[in-house]
Amino acid sequence: MSKKLLTAAMFALVAGAFVSAQQAYKAPRTPWGDPDLSGVYSNDDETGTPLERPAAFEGLRLEDMTPAEMKKLNQERTEQFNAGVAGTEFAGGLRPPTHLIFDSFERRNNRAWLVTDPPDGKVPALTPEGQQRLRRPQRGVSTNANPVGPFNSYEDLGLYDRCITRGIPNSMMPAGYGSNYEIEQGQGYAAIRYEMIHETRVIPLDGRPHLSKNVRLDLGDARGHWEGDTLVVETTNFTERSAYRGASADLKMTERFKPLSPTAVDWSVTFDDPHTWVRPWTFTMKLTKKDRSQQVFEYACHEGNYAMPNIFSAQRSAAKAAAPGVKD
Repeated sequence: MSKKLLTAAMFALVAGAFVSAQQAYKAPRTPWGDPDLSGVYSNDDETGTPLERPAAFEGLRLEDMTPAEMKKLNQERTEQFNAGVAGTEFAGGLRPPTHLIFDSFERRNNRAWLVTDPPDGKVPALTPEGQQRLRRPQRGVSTNANPVGPFNSYEDLGLYDRCITRGIPNSMMPAGYGSNYEIEQGQGYAAIRYEMIHETRVIPLDGRPHLSKNVRLDLGDARGHWEGDTLVVETTNFTERSAYRGASADLKMTERFKPLSPTAVDWSVTFDDPHTWVRPWTFTMKLTKKDRSQQVFEYACHEGNYAMPNIFSAQRSAAKAAAPGVKD
């Protein structure tokens, strides 16, 4: 057997044993008998993982990446990240200390990219309706399409800028900081607290139906159930302004929290919206459980905070300087 084939065979053997160990893992139980997933988790290790398969990996599948290749890739991503941070300056040449912006400076990604379905690692094409919606001015959850203005109204800023919501699943995606999440459980309910934008989702597990379609929420209406040890959460009733990646208000989002070990959960998210994409698609991310000393910290941001009047004040000052004689 050639050295290359031997290496491939050894990798397959190790990977198979690892998958078998994960499949054999059984989560502990709560006093009322549900799988116990409670605790504080983080996705800091996944910071820097691209959502879609990079062009450099064209033709490869996620399972084709060996541990050695992932280690090398993480070294490259760490070097690129730190080189970029070192040369970054905010407008006006002012910036807070780097260690106050980012929680992690070392990449320890578990996957080369996040999209696990379709197999090509790409978000499916938009439908004609989705393309038309994308061309409309966006005043939704993300930062406004033109981050340098003009800012003439609160509507020119996204919900994230306004400290209202970062949306779902955005609130659980790596952002460099604020990447802790706490799963809490009670009999008939689960709740998830997000460090980013201080939001909490309360998820009934008792089989009740979704709310009327007339009721729309920025975080949607979540309903959960157990499939073995996996917590499955189906969320509907989104508002169009907060739906992920410009989806319609009819988006159905299905999350699966699958325990892999005492310290890890695989979080997969499937998006089904025929008004936006030509087919459903899924991404998957590993969540790492923190020790008991970790907690979800306060996110000191609120709607109408100092950033809002400061942004508008700066816009008025810039307009006045550009056109002398113009009143505020």
